[in-house]
Amino acid sequence: MPHVWYSSRIMPHIYVDADACPVKEEIYRVARRYHLGVTLVAGSRMRLPDEPGVVLKVVDQGLDAADDWIVEYVEANDIVITADIPLAARCIRKGAYVLGITGKPFTAENIGTALATRDLLSELRLVGEITGGPPPFAKRDRSRFLQALDKAINEILRRS
Repeated sequence: MPHVWYSSRIMPHIYVDADACPVKEEIYRVARRYHLGVTLVAGSRMRLPDEPGVVLKVVDQGLDAADDWIVEYVEANDIVITADIPLAARCIRKGAYVLGITGKPFTAENIGTALATRDLLSELRLVGEITGGPPPFAKRDRSRFLQALDKAINEILRRS
């Protein structure tokens, strides 16, 4: 089991699909306020803040290694931060609260549509109908993410 700041699992733990996550600093700030543990899962070493409760799990470089590790350890009412829609679906099935990096929650109600849209866009890219990627990450995305993470934590704490 990963390091948790509090020994009680009543408190949610935050797992971060960390390799390309642009909101790590925001996650640290919110976790510090609520005294929550954070585990960043990545395929390589990265710099962490020097504070209790934040740990890095470096996994093999294999396909889905970070995803598999997160799914193995996440529990109901934990929070997973990811832009990976298939990972989000797997974590939702385990009862986790999943947030995209722009603050959009992935839920049991919307994950099917998100997966279908992902697959459709992938097919359109393959045939050359779409050549660009997502829009650049903006300041308002950070703000939306912070609000969504705060809301998620409060919802989980109310339910516990």
